[in-house]
Amino acid sequence: MANTSRKFRKIGILGGMGVEATLELMKRVHGETVGEDDQDHIPMFVDMNPQVPSRIAHLIEKAGPDPGPVLAEMALGLERAGAEALAMPCNTAHLYAPQIEQQVSIDLLNMPKLACAQVAAGLKPGDTVGILASPATNSSGLLGGFLAEFGITPAYPENETEILASIRRIKQAGASVADIALLESEAKKLVQRGAKKMIIGCSEFSLISAQVRSPIPVLDTLDVLVQAIIAFSGARAKVGTPI
Repeated sequence: MANTSRKFRKIGILGGMGVEATLELMKRVHGETVGEDDQDHIPMFVDMNPQVPSRIAHLIEKAGPDPGPVLAEMALGLERAGAEALAMPCNTAHLYAPQIEQQVSIDLLNMPKLACAQVAAGLKPGDTVGILASPATNSSGLLGGFLAEFGITPAYPENETEILASIRRIKQAGASVADIALLESEAKKLVQRGAKKMIIGCSEFSLISAQVRSPIPVLDTLDVLVQAIIAFSGARAKVGTPI
């Protein structure tokens, strides 16, 4: 029977980075939650704000405004609306997590941090994990820093110009066969450099992660965030198999 009495904890989504990635997060949360009726699913407050200043412009081009204050204000609005935890389906935006966390009293479910802890399971210090993510995320050392806590070495694509171009194409027109081929090619190169596992660390790439073939296990950070949202809310998750 449908669950009509249980109260789930509410999630606030800092969205719009990008729009399709935010919609994909919500779709996956719904799809991975056990439910027989609407009442079995998780209440979410979503601030879909595509006008958040560009993370790439601020971090790489050094030509745009700081997105941090906008994200912090969004987070505060979600808390005031009743959110009991925050989630953000953009890895690069987590570079501004300190500004968000200073503004609110509720937790941010830190997607890249949670993903690095999960991917490190079963690996030993000194092992290498390949990262398919935005050059802004890579140059910041965000994922690399979290992996370093487990003694894991990050490896990044050498062709970051094409990686960035692919992210921009996906934002503009959706993913193509060429984008999938690029990720598969870069994944193979990372394996040749010793990667034992792979992280999809860009939410645009999450849109095509299921189509990317790799000779090693691949962990999509968006899937990790989905798991964290369901667990925090108190809803029932469908059985999955972490890598």
